Order: sequence, then structure tokens, then C-alpha cells
Amino acid sequence: MPDSSRPSVAVLIPCYNEAPTIGKVVADFRRELPGAAVYVYDNNSDDGTAGIAREAGAIVRSEPRQGKGNVVRAMFQDIDADVYLMVDGDDTYPAEASPEMVRKIAEGYDMVVGDRLSSTYFQENKRPFHNSGNRLVRWTISRMFHSRIRDIMTGYRAMSFTFVKTYPAISGGFELETEMTIHAVDKHVKVYEIPVQFRDRPDGSVSKLSTFADGFKVLATIWRMVYEYRPMPFFTTLAVILVCLGVGLMTPIFLAYWSTGTVRQLPTLIGAGFIILCGVLSFITGIVLDILAEQGRKSYTLHCNEFAYLHRAHHADETA
Repeated sequence: MPDSSRPSVAVLIPCYNEAPTIGKVVADFRRELPGAAVYVYDNNSDDGTAGIAREAGAIVRSEPRQGKGNVVRAMFQDIDADVYLMVDGDDTYPAEASPEMVRKIAEGYDMVVGDRLSSTYFQENKRPFHNSGNRLVRWTISRMFHSRIRDIMTGYRAMSFTFVKTYPAISGGFELETEMTIHAVDKHVKVYEIPVQFRDRPDGSVSKLSTFADGFKVLATIWRMVYEYRPMPFFTTLAVILVCLGVGLMTPIFLAYWSTGTVRQLPTLIGAGFIILCGVLSFITGIVLDILAEQGRKSYTLHCNEFAYLHRAHHADETA
């Protein structure tokens, strides 16, 4: 009979050309979580990553769609477990923190974030633009979404079954972590942060992250999710800008009209009126989309409750 008191754990390791480190990463997590199933999803590696991971004891599968977001989406769809621990295959995160992260999920949290920025990240990371980018993303999301999560872009997370199976992963690349964090904040998911000791990649291991290209993708993801999840502030700001612009263009025309009794810039007046109308429509759009976003949050909560109930019922049937 299965032991219902011990949750099943799946360690998820998305990989692309991580031959120098993947063997150690798999071995470390098998040591720290001896009852867990360690999955390595190979994303078109050409350096023998899959073979090394298999020899180290991992369950190896392949994902042909390039990009970390595509790999994680496949993992979430394919694998069933009570607790999911997601980690990169570059040996930058300590496996020693994983038992505590798993324990917090078992206690009822939906996501546990391995917080690098509160420990050694800024000392260990040798790429200054990455440090600046992390600070910018954290500041932006904190202001836009009122988030208290310190490490927005960490690749080290533990997640519950309900969160994984209800998370609508859309991003295809490294912007996935940012999308995941914003989703958790917007949906009021129970999040717990644990400081972890970050270490830079060892010699021979090369980062696949493009500082500027992937950085722009992250900012684009934030922009997209602002108007999806926070439409009222977004469209209200746009409305204020448009109305102020229209009034600014219209004011000199009215002042001239009161002095001379004639309208000397009729095309500008028409254009200004059109801009003000666009501002009003933007405000109305924000109201409508804000109502839809709130309905989406309510539907998500009901969906999660139903999913959690079915998951508990499934466990009860297995142990009966």
C-alpha cells in the first residue's frame, strides 16, 4: 500500500548542452531527495548531455521544440507528482536546499522560490548586465504588481501539483520564470521564499542566456502581462496621456477663438478631438478588461479548488 504521508516528488531539469555539469546535478539531487524521480528533458543537445544524465540515474526524455519555456511546458504536461522541484542543469543552485523546499510545499504552500539575490548572487555572478537586469525586473514587477518576491527570475522553484497543472505556460524561452512569478502574484498564490547560495557556472560550462535579446524578451513579457493582468492602471495611464495631449493641442485654438471669433486651425482641432476620444475609449477599455481580469482570478481560484479536491480524492482512492 502506498505511503500517503510521504508526497511523491519529481525533480525537473530542463537541459541544453549541459554535459560538464548535468551528471553532478543529477547525483546531488538523488542524494538529497532519495525518494524523488529525477527527470532530465534534453532540448536538442549535441554534447552528450542525455547520455550523461541517463548514466547518473535520471529519467531522460527529449523535447524538440527549442526554448526553456517549451521544455517546462512539456514537463508540466507529462509528469504527475505531489511536489515538483524545478532546477537548472548548470550546477549553480545547491541541492542541499531542496528538502526544505519540498517540505514547505507539503506544508501547504503552492510555490517555494529559491532566492539567490538575498545571498551570494551579486558576488558570484560575473555578468554585470545580468545583475542590473535582475534589479530592473524586480523593481518593475514590485511597482506594477505590488510583489514582495525578491528573486523574480530564479530557476530554482518547488511547486504543488495544483499550481503546476493549472499554470498556463505561454512563454517559449527564458522569460518563463518572470511569467510564472507574475502569474503567482496576480492569482494570490501562497509563495514562500528560501535564500539559497548561488554559485557561478564552473569552468567549461557556458550560459545559453543572451543578456540583451533575452532581456528584451523578459521586458516584453512584463509589458504583455501588465495589460493582461493590470488593465485598469495600464489603460488609465494611456487615457490620461491621450487626454492631456488632446487638451494641449486644443487649448491654443480655443484661446485664439475667444480672441478673434474664428477657428484658424480646424484640422488640428479635429485631430485633438479625436485624440481625446481615444483617451476616453481607452479608459472604458480599461474598465471592461479589469472586470474580465477579476472574473479570471475568481475562475482560477474555483478551478484550483476543484483540482485540489480531485487530487486529494485520487490519493484517498489509492490508499483505500
